[in-house]
Amino acid sequence: MTEPIVDAAPAIDFDLKNLPKVSLHDHLDGGLRPATIIELAEAVGHTLPSTEPVALGQWFRESADSGSLVRYLETFDHTVAVMQTHEGLYRVAKEFVEDLADDGVVYGEVRWAPEQHLQKGLTLDEAVEAVQEGLEAGVEAVGESGREIQVGQLITAMRHADRGQEIAELAVRHRNKGAVGFDIAGAEDGFLPARFRDAFTYLAQHNFPATVHAGEAAGLESIQSALVDGRALRLGHGVRIAEDITVEFDDDPENDEGTIGLVTLGDLSSWIRDRGIALEICPSSNLQTGAIAGFGDGIESHPLDMLYQLGFNVTINTDNRLMSGVTLTDEFELLVETFDYDLDDLLELTLNAAEASFLPLEEKEALVEYINDAYANLG
Repeated sequence: MTEPIVDAAPAIDFDLKNLPKVSLHDHLDGGLRPATIIELAEAVGHTLPSTEPVALGQWFRESADSGSLVRYLETFDHTVAVMQTHEGLYRVAKEFVEDLADDGVVYGEVRWAPEQHLQKGLTLDEAVEAVQEGLEAGVEAVGESGREIQVGQLITAMRHADRGQEIAELAVRHRNKGAVGFDIAGAEDGFLPARFRDAFTYLAQHNFPATVHAGEAAGLESIQSALVDGRALRLGHGVRIAEDITVEFDDDPENDEGTIGLVTLGDLSSWIRDRGIALEICPSSNLQTGAIAGFGDGIESHPLDMLYQLGFNVTINTDNRLMSGVTLTDEFELLVETFDYDLDDLLELTLNAAEASFLPLEEKEALVEYINDAYANLG
């Protein structure tokens, strides 16, 4: 990992929103503005739980805050329903970029599953092109406001469907037209990446990078399959790799809190840590979906801090900003409040994300330099 260049971590007494951020795990259909959903739903005749923006946003958060990934995924029925036309995809993508920039994001990878957006007659390629047009319009609008942002598409296949090869070919077809990587998403438990082994082989043969949802609703077997069958360069969430780590506590009578004694990594967790495979951790979402239920009930039980302290390549992300009701700034603030992170920590987490991005090396180095300079100028 790149060493931060901040000499000392000052107290965080300013708006974290101003910090440059990198977003690697953010779903297009999970980041709509409630007002936009209402307008688009009216245009296509889709019925919503509410037609008042504040109430609708609250409905999404309450529905997602169930502790069940299955229930969490049900909320996407409404967002996907209004993203079935060129106009809908274009608008959602444009606003997505504008909202990222408003949160201080300077580089973002936007993941979405084109196969879910064909109900009104769009082809896979037309859907990807519509989103790309929207993303580019968003980048242009951000530029006109005096800011900068760069974005790329992560073309995603739904793991319960049978279109993996087709979507992999779609991603490669658009590699120089906005697509920067491939992913599989959806119900993880019971649908190992091995289902798409041939598609991942095709991607590897075409030197096209993949990040794979694993270690969220399912455990170590899913992560192992993501690495072996999916050739994953990053793990979407990946938080349950902590199940392969054994921690023994030393009950020191002179220390009321006790101290951590021996920490033992299994073969899988050692492999991931030692090779710097990035974990796309989404703290609030992990709590909502029950991904960290095996470690405790609250955010303070999230194993991300242990993983970070042990040297894993931890990155921080939002997953679905609408459903979780969060921004990347909110997630940073959560880490500061829960784990007493300082600027050095936030810088390292941001650099981790920049280096794990699917940007070409030269652009990645420029991004790292930009982030370092921004933090150095804080002083």
